[in-house]
Amino acid sequence: MPDGLEALVFDLDGTLVETAADLHLVLEEILSEVGLAAPPLAAVRGMIGDGARVLIERALAMIGAPAEPVLVDRLFARFRERYAEEPCRASTPYPGARELLRTMRERGIRMGLCTNKPQAATEGLLAALDLAPFFASAIGGDRLPVRKPDPGHLAAVLADLGATPAAAVMVGDSRNDLLTARGLEVPCVLVSFGYTSVPARELGADAVIDRLADLPEALVRLRAGRAV
Repeated sequence: MPDGLEALVFDLDGTLVETAADLHLVLEEILSEVGLAAPPLAAVRGMIGDGARVLIERALAMIGAPAEPVLVDRLFARFRERYAEEPCRASTPYPGARELLRTMRERGIRMGLCTNKPQAATEGLLAALDLAPFFASAIGGDRLPVRKPDPGHLAAVLADLGATPAAAVMVGDSRNDLLTARGLEVPCVLVSFGYTSVPARELGADAVIDRLADLPEALVRLRAGRAV
């Protein structure tokens, strides 16, 4: 591994795990409870990344339903409850995810998760996919007073890992991940296959990879100061 690299902090949805189908299932269920139909899965993919409340607001806007605060609060509470009950009905790690995490652990890299997914659902998903043992820290979007893109979210994960920003790299899929990393001057690698309304290569990350298997090489080049 590159000299000086001690920690990797990953986003979860759209970076390590394909979760869109599960999020869509929950959205369908909670909207049906109030007599509404959810947008199709393809549309919902582009709404993921800013937390469940924003996902609900975007879905309501797409189907032309008023996003009244009382309704959004009700749907948000149900979403959190329902998703925590069954966080992994259709979610799967992306190709190479498990192998990458195993390799990084074997090389002594400390790993954490910085995700806007609620803590209970995060822990349930990691347990269901047997990914929890890879992470020394996993901080969801409702565990702190702040969340991505506030850099305080990433700072909390790094503190758990005992790593400084200078010795870390953030790996994500969206502008939120990039802004979070930039706030601490942490290099950021984005994957090209995740959940983002703007293509990853247009966001200005330090590196963009098309496969998780490409991350080790990208890290070497990044830490050496070469273009990726």
